[in-house]
Amino acid sequence: QVQLVESGGGLVQPGGSLRLSCAASGSIFSIYVMGWYRQEPGKQRELVAAITSDGSPNYVDSVKGRFIISRDNAKNTVYLQMNSLKPEDTAVYYCDAVDRSGTSFWGRGTQVTVSS
Repeated sequence: QVQLVESGGGLVQPGGSLRLSCAASGSIFSIYVMGWYRQEPGKQRELVAAITSDGSPNYVDSVKGRFIISRDNAKNTVYLQMNSLKPEDTAVYYCDAVDRSGTSFWGRGTQVTVSS
């Protein structure tokens, strides 16, 4: 089992920045991919960014050039640096970890609100 705890959400003005953190504990040696998803009310959860154990990142087109995903293996933590935030980035952001058997583990989510 893997436990994930997100932090760093909040209210920010358009054009501002936030950094989300996701700390993993438990069977962390089994984690292969970690990622960030987001979900708006009434919409499906969508993948925002993911990073493999060797550090290879992937992003959804809408955040390329604005968001940066990174991981600190020594701290068992993955980060999402979000820059140039837009109102359409408003959502609950969830951390996800996938182990080598393909099992997904989820955090409880953190709210990000972009509004003036």
